[in-house]
Amino acid sequence: MNILLLGYGKMGKIIGDLAESRGHQIVGKINIDNRNDLDLLEVSHIDVAIEFSTPEAAVENISWAIERGIPVVSGTTGWLDKKPMVEQLTIQYNTAFFYASNYSIGVNIFFKVNRFLASLMKDKAEYKASLEEIHHTEKKDAPSGTAITLAEGIIKEIPRIENWTLTSELIENEQSLSITSKRIDPAPGTHIVRYQSEIDDIEITHSAHSRKGFALGAVLVAEWIKNKKGVLSMDEFLSF
Repeated sequence: MNILLLGYGKMGKIIGDLAESRGHQIVGKINIDNRNDLDLLEVSHIDVAIEFSTPEAAVENISWAIERGIPVVSGTTGWLDKKPMVEQLTIQYNTAFFYASNYSIGVNIFFKVNRFLASLMKDKAEYKASLEEIHHTEKKDAPSGTAITLAEGIIKEIPRIENWTLTSELIENEQSLSITSKRIDPAPGTHIVRYQSEIDDIEITHSAHSRKGFALGAVLVAEWIKNKKGVLSMDEFLSF
């Protein structure tokens, strides 16, 4: 399979190495310094684009590929206010777009555990829910896309929580879920969901040991998405 990498930072390099180790060919490695090289590519030879760039470049990168009928696997966070436009573009050009805030299989299982725990806490108003996420200092957006996905899962299950708030400390507002973001090197990613009461605390944690799990998930999705159409997600890929 011929893969175009849109974004060639730390994640892009790991994805490229993993893809090549699985027998795929990298036909382009695009970053902010060589974006003009896109015009030199033979589009018909590209099977899929894997996009891990920056929030500022994501929409332009994704749109470029979709408008040329190239399926896109995207993992960049911090741009999702434009996601409905990208989804409409996907339908317009009859191709495929796959977005996940986190491609780790373990994290996606963690998303399900989070939803299940939240459903159990639905009527337990004595417990105050909160989130904490820890990433490396080069991560530009806060909270992380993974933390936002976890927050959205809690909000769906617990009616008394209406929104989330990025904060440095636990807030008392019962309608808002506190998210604390920390940037500490070399942490690749830790997410903690807490329910605290006067009597006890309940806590679930996912800690990544390296970026390899994220990269492998993206490559597996790229292998899966070939010849598919439409807006797709981890639910379809993992058949949850």
